[in-house]
Amino acid sequence: MSVTPDSASDNVLCYNKGCGQRFFPDDNSPEACLFHPGYPIFHDALKGWSCCRKRTTDFSEFLAIQGCTKGPHSNEKPVEPLKPDISGSKNASDGPTTGTEIIVRGPKSAEKMMKERPSTQEEKRPLLMKVSRSLEQELEKLTLSEKSEDQVKAEATVAALGTRCKRSGCKEIYQGPETDEGICVHHPGVPVFHEGMKYWSCCCIKTSDFNEFLDQKGCSNGRHLWVQPPGKKEVACRYDWHQTGSLVVITVYAKTSIPELSKVLANRTQMDIQITFQKDKEFKKKLELWGVIDVDKSFVSLFPTKAEITLKKSDLVTWGRLELTVSNPQITAEPEPELIPAENVEEDSDDSLSWSEDEEVE
Repeated sequence: MSVTPDSASDNVLCYNKGCGQRFFPDDNSPEACLFHPGYPIFHDALKGWSCCRKRTTDFSEFLAIQGCTKGPHSNEKPVEPLKPDISGSKNASDGPTTGTEIIVRGPKSAEKMMKERPSTQEEKRPLLMKVSRSLEQELEKLTLSEKSEDQVKAEATVAALGTRCKRSGCKEIYQGPETDEGICVHHPGVPVFHEGMKYWSCCCIKTSDFNEFLDQKGCSNGRHLWVQPPGKKEVACRYDWHQTGSLVVITVYAKTSIPELSKVLANRTQMDIQITFQKDKEFKKKLELWGVIDVDKSFVSLFPTKAEITLKKSDLVTWGRLELTVSNPQITAEPEPELIPAENVEEDSDDSLSWSEDEEVE
């Protein structure tokens, strides 16, 4: 059927956001239009609509994002937000303004969020801890089995002949009770290996030779330690996180956590995690959070196989990552790197620059 000029004039443009099609008002069904009822969001190079989750860095792809809501077409132009009155302007009208004022607030910029970020010096408070019934039953079983092990542990505290002193730097051998009368000359600190140098943190006598480091005489006097007392062993645990619109949930995979010996301290931007599990293992982690949390509405849930830390977001924004900054690695004993001749070293160029999520621009 051909369209006459009179009927073609009835073909009007739809002004619903994300549609842009032409339609006939007489043929406008309740679900004819697929559009975005929200507003556009441009944040951290990402572009999208407030009414749906899809984000893109390409502007053309943003314009092509399909609408998320069905409704009738509309040929009415959307009302533009009114500009605020400027006092002292010659062009300002003294009479009442007409129309509807629309104030649209998009997400805060990264610069504004950092400026409004609370101080890290705020006092940390313990988060509410919830213990599941299944974990309580698991801990009751462990308590019964530990009672039968107490006698075995008591017999193991007696040092055997030929046992070497456990203190660092002491080479004394246990020959009997009379050996306890000797003085233990040892290093109370910890060994440090950094940039090819080796030394004890308690006396800082540095050397590059490993044998000389082992032969360094202790700097402190005390009693010999023949049997290492039982204690907590600090270990690393696997953990991950996910988020919803209002929550951030951190999951630490630690089995049979002990509620009495575990705690999570937090202020609005930092958190200290300490979870004791499997009797003598301990997981510790300090986090400087990417976003701001509401401490009073955050809590910890302990289960037989994991611990969940639920953080309530102070602002309903999407976190870019869990931590604001990447933690500096601890100094560990590593082999010295092989030196590369100067003539084989290539200069860095702009083409070799690589940016990743973990890198920070200072």
